[in-house]
Amino acid sequence: MAELKTTTAPVSTQPPVVDRAQDFWTRYQKPIMALGIGFILGVGAFLAYKYLYQAPQEQKAVDQLAKAEEYFRADSLNLALNGDGINPGFLKIADKFENTKAGNLAHFYAGAVLLQQGNAAKAADMLDDFETDAPQIQARAYKLLGDAYAEQGKNSDALDEYKKAAHHFEQDEVASSEYLFMAAYFADRVAKKREEAVELFKELKEKYPRTERGFEADKYLAQLGVYN
Repeated sequence: MAELKTTTAPVSTQPPVVDRAQDFWTRYQKPIMALGIGFILGVGAFLAYKYLYQAPQEQKAVDQLAKAEEYFRADSLNLALNGDGINPGFLKIADKFENTKAGNLAHFYAGAVLLQQGNAAKAADMLDDFETDAPQIQARAYKLLGDAYAEQGKNSDALDEYKKAAHHFEQDEVASSEYLFMAAYFADRVAKKREEAVELFKELKEKYPRTERGFEADKYLAQLGVYN
């Protein structure tokens, strides 16, 4: 009788998890490598943008803003706003460097100057585009934006901005009490919202009793028919 020959498949000596890993790599090595290269290129592009473009732009904006600020401090508002023919003013800096911190600050300055010059609509546009992590400056920007809206007869918007100014950085009691008084007074005398004015004057009295505006709150509450 002929012998039956049997063949035995080679048995892997590697653990199953290694086999699965090798199989996974064989299947997906191309997309994985593509993702890795894409990530590296993305990081490289980001770093190139940040250090080769954004940083120089920021420095250039800071340099140009310095001259405009100098005119602003000297009360040469038109030169500060529009430049002197050699150095740009706040308007151009805000437009050209809008993605920089200095360009952002130029929006604040431009809004403040435009408001003083009577251009409330354009001032509102500039101030509405401004945003900062510096709480006192941001609170001031809200107040100025309120002024710009008030000049245009947008009383509801103005009152909202005055309240935002009052509540944004309450640690500054002097400025916050002034903004809160402005909100209360505006609600009473301009917006004709008596109940809201009463609540705002009460808030002023309770939060800032040691400030000048806090001392005055009772007088205005009395005028609204509210007594201790």
